[in-house]
Amino acid sequence: STEPRLMLYALLKLSHVLAVMLWVGGMAFAHFFLRPAVQALDPPQRLALMQRVLQRFLNAAGIAVLVAVASGALMMALGSRSAHINLMAGLGLVMAAIYGHVRFALYPRLARAVAAQDWPAGASAMAQVRRWVAVNLVLGVLVTALAIPQVH
Repeated sequence: STEPRLMLYALLKLSHVLAVMLWVGGMAFAHFFLRPAVQALDPPQRLALMQRVLQRFLNAAGIAVLVAVASGALMMALGSRSAHINLMAGLGLVMAAIYGHVRFALYPRLARAVAAQDWPAGASAMAQVRRWVAVNLVLGVLVTALAIPQVH
């Protein structure tokens, strides 16, 4: 019967959309609202706060990335394929790689700098995080735009 398959597909799509909402929405919140608001703080306070916020966000986003990649792959395995979807999947994998770079290379630099109270190193790491989050945010918006014709 196709009924269980359709229910599975709907559950996968819901999981996928919710994961992407958390991931891309979190990046938008951090980039456009949190970052500008904390600029009023002195570097030690600002960097310590951003390190704590990023720790929480990157942990949640890591789960969201895994859910988005897994649900996307399963939807494709169930037959959801087109040029649009293949492009979305490719860009999604690029986004996941950028997430990995931020989480496992840049964030540890920020955390070490904050722990050592090395504010110039912390500011440098934070600037790199900000740049890569901006790139990923642009890619996330592009993937979302590509998804619009696919939503039905």
